[in-house]
Amino acid sequence: MKEGTVKLTALVITYNEMIHIEELIASLSFADELIVVDSFSTDGTFEKLSALNHVNVVQHKFESFAEQKNYALSLANHDWVLFIDADERISEEFKKEVHEKINALHNPIAAYYSLFQYHFGQTPIKYSGFQTAKSHRLFKVSKCSYDTTKKVHENLIVDGESGLLNNRIKHFSFRNYEHYKEKMKHYAHIKARELHKKGKRSTFFASRIKPLYRFFNHFVMRLGILDGKIGYIISKLNAFEVKERYRELDRLNDSLSK
Repeated sequence: MKEGTVKLTALVITYNEMIHIEELIASLSFADELIVVDSFSTDGTFEKLSALNHVNVVQHKFESFAEQKNYALSLANHDWVLFIDADERISEEFKKEVHEKINALHNPIAAYYSLFQYHFGQTPIKYSGFQTAKSHRLFKVSKCSYDTTKKVHENLIVDGESGLLNNRIKHFSFRNYEHYKEKMKHYAHIKARELHKKGKRSTFFASRIKPLYRFFNHFVMRLGILDGKIGYIISKLNAFEVKERYRELDRLNDSLSK
């Protein structure tokens, strides 16, 4: 940021993100401070980041996305922070908009949502339920914190008004079919553990009907059909996540009763 302007901290949490490190760090070099919280990567991510003088990288045990992100917030030296995932990229227009927002006089906004341009491999996803996906990414640490009751797709608790950024973040979250499937399986197991702790049990409706509805919702209601083959794959794997969630919940409950 330019001298005399409001300073910005960029925050990232990582685990085995070696494939993304160079592009990620380059895209965030405009920030006054760059902090990465790594949950003990095994692919060289931590070592790569540690060799960079302008990056403050620390290791911290992963408990949940919300807790990991709250820990990252505690390390920020500036009130305005920009949270970016390792597989996301921001444009020059996005950077310019961030600069304008945090330097606006008498700005009542405490947090800004960002919309996303998702990709499957290098192919942009136009529909499939992702067209309206948004998340708080630019916000004031003094006014915000993550809700630790949510283990997946964490929510930001905002003490104040929220705005919306005009420019989208490019999200390269799904490298291929197997990568997407593993990610959905990971989320399913986290959600299953959350349900298990609450004493929930699987039902016929949850394990059989909910997956079908999830597919129908993404492929038809949320226009995945317009994304063609990729839309079908996305819808299928989102249905898989629901089915796997309740399969894992059954396994956890069965192991408890033995």
